[in-house]
Amino acid sequence: MTADTTRAGGRTGPDDDDAERVLDWVVRHAARLGEAGAVPLRRIRVSTAALAVDVEWAEAAGAPPAPAPAAPSAEAEPPGTWIRSPMVGTFYRSREPGAPPFVEVGDVVEPGQQIGIVEAMKLMNAVQAEQRGRVSEIAARDGSPVQYDEPLLALVPAD
Repeated sequence: MTADTTRAGGRTGPDDDDAERVLDWVVRHAARLGEAGAVPLRRIRVSTAALAVDVEWAEAAGAPPAPAPAAPSAEAEPPGTWIRSPMVGTFYRSREPGAPPFVEVGDVVEPGQQIGIVEAMKLMNAVQAEQRGRVSEIAARDGSPVQYDEPLLALVPAD
């Protein structure tokens, strides 16, 4: 690791040690996040590129399911489960230019399977499916900028 990083124009940005300290702080305080909810934590996801922490609690027994978040566009989303961008960046459908896409419409994906990449600040962040399903639509174009929580692709139950 380097002591600091020089940016264009000679300005010095945060060093890797700062990023490690922030990550260490988040890990140390994850237990507090778990205790803050009325139900157990299901997942904590930490992203870099200006740091985003995504916390998800399990649903309480007998509680009605939480309403789905509103779509970022005015158009209604087709039915299915959407895999959304975990951060702001550029979405890529394949590992490198000219390579076959990770998934196509009609493919069945399994939990943990990579479906794309979001590049943020020159870091390539894998986007993975969290559940099994058949790809019914790919909303994000290859090489297009995406926002946090923007729909990337839709999954419908696989036969």
